Amino acid sequence: MPSITSDPNLSRYASRARGMSASEIRALFAVASRPDIAFLAGGMPDTSALDYDAVAAVTDEVIRTVGPTALQYGGGQGLAPLREQLVTVMAAEGVPARADDLVVTTGGQQGLDLVAKLFCDPGDVVVAEGPSYVGALGAFAAYQAEVVHVAMDADGLDPAALAATLDRLAARGRVPKFLYTVPNHQNPAGSSLSVARRAAVAELAARYDVLIVEDNPYGLLDFKGEIRPSLRSLAPERTLYVGTLSKILSPGLRVGWVVAPEPVRDKLVVLKEAADLCQSNLTQYVAERWFATQPWMAQVETYREVYRERCDAMLSELAASFPSACRWTVPTGGFFVWVQLPSGFDSRGLLAKALGARVAYVPGAAFYADGGGAEQLRLSFCFPPPDTIRDGVRRLAGVIEAERELVSAIYAAGR
Repeated sequence: MPSITSDPNLSRYASRARGMSASEIRALFAVASRPDIAFLAGGMPDTSALDYDAVAAVTDEVIRTVGPTALQYGGGQGLAPLREQLVTVMAAEGVPARADDLVVTTGGQQGLDLVAKLFCDPGDVVVAEGPSYVGALGAFAAYQAEVVHVAMDADGLDPAALAATLDRLAARGRVPKFLYTVPNHQNPAGSSLSVARRAAVAELAARYDVLIVEDNPYGLLDFKGEIRPSLRSLAPERTLYVGTLSKILSPGLRVGWVVAPEPVRDKLVVLKEAADLCQSNLTQYVAERWFATQPWMAQVETYREVYRERCDAMLSELAASFPSACRWTVPTGGFFVWVQLPSGFDSRGLLAKALGARVAYVPGAAFYADGGGAEQLRLSFCFPPPDTIRDGVRRLAGVIEAERELVSAIYAAGR
């Protein structure tokens, strides 16, 4: 007789469902609303920095002028006027595209899901940075792709390591379906791919005939407003570009997009229609009016300043409080700092003690598909105010120091 906790449908699930598990980050959101927790885990934009009066005015204009259309079904590719505006947004980073190249999606996450669904059969290889964005790893796992990680450092993805990985795969007769990369202020590592390395990655993609999936949520959030050449601008014929408005406008609108060549674009539209028929016309019209009528770059600059201040607060407190055996990245934009713990630490096992000290982070293993990341963790500075960030870093430093003393005592006792 099955137990109360057994799943009677287990034998009916598709094979791709058997390895599915909840995101470690989503599981931590249960504590996000607790006022006593310094929540340094989630990559949530600070929407309180948004001009709510302007959003309300734009939404009111949409309802008054195109209400019946905005509240109706739409097309699978997305509203043409919005796609024109998104081309303008990409142009601010020097990313080339035509409106007809775009497919509007439910955030960048659906874009990644559709790309994975289109290209990945069970057992196919996807090459990705290690560590890599957990949402992308989840999308690839859902279609049973094998993720092979490539090392990165303060300058981003290592081209020499990429070439070595592609050579090893070729020797085994394996051809990657694509290289997945977040080149700007990477999630979770916080580093950006250097200009020289961008050219090298584009050259390697051409040499090995590999597609590139360039995911760019954070490019406009450089603290100094610096713009680096996109991989799409360097290799337009082999790069699929994934964008989102979640970080420069609002995650609640759920507007993202994929830029792809016409044959790929057409298939993505078919997959999009099969998934949800169409994007919300209402949120598309609101986004289109926002970029057409508002000083949207001024809003981006407000976000930059908010995140720069919070990043500075985190970095200064890390330097003041963390044990000298720890190391961390120094991001120039985006949301995240990546921490390397002392040798022998387990960031997943340490999390319960951190929560007990009222601070939350994401264990590094969440960002690897191969079991790596045990001695690493991700800290987010985007959502909490600076005082909470400093307090959380101090609490976490105390947890790490106590663990280090415990490990040393155990080691000494065993000698």
